[in-house]
Parts: sequence; C-alpha cells; structure tokens
Amino acid sequence: METFSVSVNIAAKSSVTFILTYEELLQRKLGQYEILTRVKPKHPVQEFQIVAHIYEPQGLAFVDATATFLSNELLPLVDKTVTDNKAHISFSPTLEQQRKCPGCEGTIIDGDFIIKYDVKQKEGLGELQIVNGYFVHFFAPPDLPRVPKNVVFVIDRSGSMSGSKIAQTRDALVAILKELHEEDHFALILFDNKISTWKDLLTKATPGNVTEAIAYVKKLRDSGSTNINDAVLRAVKMLKKERRDKNLPERSTDIIILLTDGMPNSGVSNLKTIQENVRSAVGGNMTLFSLGFGNDVDYSFLDVDLRYPEQAVVSVTKTHYSQLFNGSEIVVAGRLTDSGMDNFLVEVFAQGPEEDFQVQGTPSVVNMDVIYPDQEYIFGDFSERLWAYLTIRQLLENSDIGTQQEKDNATAEALDLSLRYNFVTPLTSMVVTKPDTEDGPVSPLIADKLTEVDGDPHFMIELPGREDALCFNVNNKPGSVLNLVRDPKSGFVVNGEVIGKKIAVQDGNSHTYFGRFGVLHPKLRLRLEVSTRDIVLFHDGEQTTLRWSDTASITGRRLTEGRSLTVTLRHSVRFQVIRHTKVWRRLQEQQDYLGFYTLDSHHLSASVHGLLGQFYHGVGFEVTPLQPGEVGETTDATLYVKGQMLNVTRHWQKDFSRDVKNGENIPCWFVDNDGAGLIDGRASDYTVSGLFTDAF
Repeated sequence: METFSVSVNIAAKSSVTFILTYEELLQRKLGQYEILTRVKPKHPVQEFQIVAHIYEPQGLAFVDATATFLSNELLPLVDKTVTDNKAHISFSPTLEQQRKCPGCEGTIIDGDFIIKYDVKQKEGLGELQIVNGYFVHFFAPPDLPRVPKNVVFVIDRSGSMSGSKIAQTRDALVAILKELHEEDHFALILFDNKISTWKDLLTKATPGNVTEAIAYVKKLRDSGSTNINDAVLRAVKMLKKERRDKNLPERSTDIIILLTDGMPNSGVSNLKTIQENVRSAVGGNMTLFSLGFGNDVDYSFLDVDLRYPEQAVVSVTKTHYSQLFNGSEIVVAGRLTDSGMDNFLVEVFAQGPEEDFQVQGTPSVVNMDVIYPDQEYIFGDFSERLWAYLTIRQLLENSDIGTQQEKDNATAEALDLSLRYNFVTPLTSMVVTKPDTEDGPVSPLIADKLTEVDGDPHFMIELPGREDALCFNVNNKPGSVLNLVRDPKSGFVVNGEVIGKKIAVQDGNSHTYFGRFGVLHPKLRLRLEVSTRDIVLFHDGEQTTLRWSDTASITGRRLTEGRSLTVTLRHSVRFQVIRHTKVWRRLQEQQDYLGFYTLDSHHLSASVHGLLGQFYHGVGFEVTPLQPGEVGETTDATLYVKGQMLNVTRHWQKDFSRDVKNGENIPCWFVDNDGAGLIDGRASDYTVSGLFTDAF
C-alpha cells in the first residue's frame, strides 16, 4: 500500500475542506471490483459521511457495501440505491451512533468500508473507451470453460514455521487439495535445508489420490533451516520433465505454489540471485505464486492475444497474456494515429481446454463526454494517463530482464514517462511545495517543530524535518516561576510554576515539575490559569472554572477525559496542557503535575522568546561524530549549536501529545547544565516574579 501524507495549519474557529482527487485502475478479481476506504477517525466526528457514486456504461450486475466495523445497529445506516448502470451508496452515522458507549469519547468507526460490484459482461469483445486520441480496451469474457492445471506445492517445513504457522499451512493445504478438479494434476515438495517429495511425479487429482495426499499433509512437522532456491528449482525441473514425457494434458497450465514464511538461510540466500535463478528456469512457461491460493483461481484461457490494426493504433501496451484468470480482466491501452477515430477492428485469439477461441469485430464504444460532460477531472485525459501508467509498469518489469542496453533503455523511457505524467515510481520522488501565506516567509504554512515541557521539568524541542530532538532540564526550587513563552508583538505570555515531587518541602536536588501554568493574552483580554486541580478562565471580565473531572467544552477550548486541555487562540497559538496523575497513584505524598505542549506557533512574531519560545522558529545544529545509521546506538556525541560546542548524551523522553495516557518514547540529545549553550543566556534569566508577569 502506498502512503502519502501532508499537514496544514488551520486558523482557530475556521472551517476547512480537504479534497483528495486521485485516479485508480480498479483490478477485477474473482469476478468483482473492490473500492476500499480505510476509516480511522479516532474520535466521533460531528458530520461523518461516506458517499460513493458508481457509473458503469455496461450496466451493473450487483453492488454490495459492508464494513469491518459494522454492528447490527450500524448496518441499517448503509443506504444503497442501484439502477441499471448507476449506484449510490452512503453511510452517515450521527455523533451518538459513532460512540462506543453513551458519552464515550471513543468511536466504533475504525476499519475498512468496502464496496464490491461487477459489471454486466457481454459476449464478444468487451468495452472500448476512446478519449482525446487514446483508447482503453477492457476484455473479460464471461462463463468460459476452465483449463486443467498442473500444480506443484512447494511447502516450507523449516524450524521458523513452528507453532501456528505449520498448523495453518496444514489446514490451508487440506482445504486446497479438496478443491482440485479430477482433471488436474498435482505434486507435493517439502523443504527445509533438505528436500523431499510425496511422489516423484505429478499425480492426477482423483478422490483416492487427494485423500492419500491429505493424510500425508496432516503429518507435516517443522525442522531445519530454509533452502527456497533448490526447492523451487526442483518444482520447475519436475514440471519440465512431465511436459517432456507428455504426461500432462497439452492444453493445461503449469503452476508452482510456494508456501513459506520468511527469508532463505540455507543454500542460495541472496533474494536477487534466487529470483534470477527461478526466472531463468521458468522461462515464461509456468507461473509461480507465493503463500497460497483459493478454489477460484482457475484459468479459462491460455495464450490470449488481442490484435489491433497497425495503421490505426501505435504505442499499444501488452497484448499477449499467457493466462487469463476466471473472473479477472485484461486491460489494453494505446494511442490512435487519427485522434478523430471513434472505433476500429479488434481481434482476440486464445486457446481453450479443448478448442481455440477467436472473435473479431468492433467493441462497444462509450462516449464519456456525453455521459459526464462536466467531470473532466475523471475522464478528460484518463485514457492517456492510463496508457502511460500501464506502459511505465511494463517498462519497469522489463528493466530487470534482457541485455544491459535493453534494461537501460527501459529504465530511461520509464523515467521520462514518469516525469512527463507526474507519476511517483521507484525512479521518481514527490516534492510538495507549500504556498506562501499572506504573512510572508516568517509565517510558514506548516509547523515544522513541536516544543514542549513535561516531567522533571524536561524541555524538548522536536524537529520532525530532521527526525531528531534536543532536550534539557532546568533545576529551580519549588515555588519559582519560569517564563516559557513571551511574544512582544501580541503580548502572549506563558509562565510555569515549579513544584516538588513530594508535597513536603525537600532539601537537596529533588525532582521538580510544573504544577501551574499561567497564560496571558492582553489583546484578547484573556487570562488562563491551569493547575493540577482545575482550570480557571478570565475573559472579558467573566470567570469560568472547569475541573479535570469534568468533560466539558468551551468555544476555542477543549477538556477531555480528565487528562488533556487543548486551547486555540485566534491568530495566535495552539497549545495542549496534560495532567499527569497515574505515575504516583500509590504514593499519597507525591503530587500530580502538568505538561505543556505547543502544537502550533506560526502566528507568533519573529521576536518570540522564552525557554520554549526561542525555539519556535527552529534551531540549526549538527551532531558529530556520527556515521550513517549509528544514531540509535550512539550515547555520547558533540553538539554544534549557536556557535557553541557542547557534549551531549542520547536520552529517551516521553511525549504525551499524541498518546495522553501512555506517552510515546522520543529519542533526543540531552544538553546538561540547565541547557547552557543551547538556550540564550542563563536559565536564571527566565525566572519571573509571578504567574502572570508579562516578562517584558
């Protein structure tokens, strides 16, 4: 599965709509197409909807919609309307219907929403789509006779298959063997570091032979190491010998099924070498599958050829297929020599189990411009892009075979098409350029850092762009107040009061934490005091008090589950305060404490400062000596930052912003001596007289 992510900042009290437009060639498998939407909102959503519109000119044979998270209560909410060639599916649970229980913050919407459908298959040549001088031909003939198959099962019985793996392999093989047809032939090859066979030749799948094979499979036990290379080559050799001795039906297909769990560690262990060995031995005359298959993967045709008039089409994608799965589909795309052409002659030749198949004529052509004249983002250049996609895929396959010159030519052509049509492939990468905001370069659209203070008190500056972090401690006496953030332009201030680990006053270097935060924003006429006991908001002369035990919400502020308070101040900053209680629950003399996390600071001015604020606009640094890949193992290093050379140590710190309950371990470079050399000035310079002192 390909993964792509991008982040943006959203102003407080504003709304935003994300639109993701993408193109996908749906693969027909087992007689159906599948549209899968992965849904993981993590909390109930105010307006949650999944809506799908399907249009198939050939007509719809069936449409089903389900989800992995559907309960009996949610099932009736899936609304489906189907006509001859259109379908509309929607799923819109209310806020309460999404909850795991009444009043719960958790949601039961967590999984995959799946739509499956198929089109009405027509006898003959299938469907042709022509748009802007490019064509796409879909060929999926219905109700074809199956072709006998000759299957060699290559079964991993090495030590790594112990336990449930070997049991699952036995169960799968028994189920598969029961589904073989009597005209099929099969063999069993078992391997660890040695190879053994059930019988030296392929055996016809008669009821008696299948019963005997099942009894043999049930005795399967694990032992030894893993020699995949020799086992697969033995299967190839067996099939070739049977073909040479004419023991198999002439019109049948040869298949090798490899069931294994891992990497080879005996004999040839280099995967690339194994692939080359197998590809060379197979020679395109048999098919290799890995892990398993079901009773629906029958072949209906062998050696399918689709032919198009040379004077009418050019740059056609692959037109010869050695097998066609029952329930699958062949897709061919190409470019027309005459962009005004609206149809042409197509010929299909194939071998069946007993006789050849041949058909020619002009396929039914769908005029997409008439059907959806306004939806050009779907159909405008889709045929051309599909042609490019199929061509690139074939070129990448060819880049691993042939002479070095042929490989280089295929790679160069694939790269050229990838760049021309903006496809992300193994040869290209994607660069996301973020637009400038109205505030100019000092206010980047994307927050590129997370600054926080949590723990003893542990200050941490995360730098996602570098996948690294810096951290330091400030040791102050309980009762002292430290300035964390101050922005002269907006007047925004955050101060934190230090508390001891225990309620009783301690002598010496006892652990300290933050017990209260004061947030001041004069321009918004706002003052917020957050303690381990409650949250007090003063705004426009009004006071609002919330307790951590409450589940409450005020516009712009959110308190959840007694642990986390998230505050968003318009055109200013977004931060999170987390209340920690569980660590010392068994020790009554120990205190609860708070953590402060800056989630978005891009609206603050360039002059923002404070123990955290000075890092809001990033910090440049280098760590040496390090070799690539050694960061995880290195404990001591030298940090070059702000013209200083500092000795640092690799630490692990907890970040609770993503997981309020358990936290997430983040590696960081720890700067000793109260952050000397990393912070501007000395730590004592950040001490202020009171919780709401403006520090200017």
